[in-house]
Amino acid sequence: MRTEHAYLDCERITRSQARNFSYGIRLLPAPKRHALSAVYAFARRIDDIGDGDLSREVRLKGLEDARTDLRAVESGLGPGADDAVLVALSDAAHRFDLPLGAFDELIDGCRADVLGVEYATFDALRQYCRCVAGSVGRLSLAVFGTPDRARDEPVADDLGVALQLTNILRDVVEDRARGRVYLPADELAHFGCTLDRRDDGTAADDPADLVALLEFQAARALEWYERGLRLLDVLDRRSRACCAAMAGIYRRLLTRMALRPSEVLRGRTSLPDWEKALVAGVALAGGAP
Repeated sequence: MRTEHAYLDCERITRSQARNFSYGIRLLPAPKRHALSAVYAFARRIDDIGDGDLSREVRLKGLEDARTDLRAVESGLGPGADDAVLVALSDAAHRFDLPLGAFDELIDGCRADVLGVEYATFDALRQYCRCVAGSVGRLSLAVFGTPDRARDEPVADDLGVALQLTNILRDVVEDRARGRVYLPADELAHFGCTLDRRDDGTAADDPADLVALLEFQAARALEWYERGLRLLDVLDRRSRACCAAMAGIYRRLLTRMALRPSEVLRGRTSLPDWEKALVAGVALAGGAP
């Protein structure tokens, strides 16, 4: 498969499935846009395996198969390779010196999802967030390029934690219906919450306790955005715009949930397309996310 065709396939995946991130990725110049689309497409493949409806055993095997594909990318794909995502990722890894081992952390995080791991404390949850989102942040940082990647990777991790905490709040009802609870057990106990549902589908917890819990979680996530958005200061203009657009969309989601925490309990919060485009436009113009 020709490399340019492989990148086009990855860009199609990004446009159709990255409902929030695509607004930022499209602000990059072509070489960086292609590379970040390849990173997203492979990360999406891993996520889809972990979130699929197949048996636990099949999903765990699928994740290990993805790890095997990753080793093949690291070793260099042969001339007959025909998997568009792997072809594009292999080329991007060569061009941008991608830290491909970060995908192993993403796979480990998705394994935890499949196994139904719960988190006793925020420190444990933070480590999970660094695996599933900080890893992609470090890969993105390699595409963006900075004078001192080792210095800036911890900040990219912080932004990844902020984004993943936003995801956890947005999906708290949907995740609980699937048997997944990400909020720390000690904090659930502190607020007197279980996130359980009654037989009629209504929340078993006192609504006031749930709102207090969600307000606490949202306030902490905003603190992680403050840490992570320092990354913008070290990026070039187009990379900054990309990062600011992606982070800005998620930060707006978080702000909306913080202002109306009771709505989180009724379903997933989202932004309309026009608002996402507005955030991207402001980011491209150099505005704050």
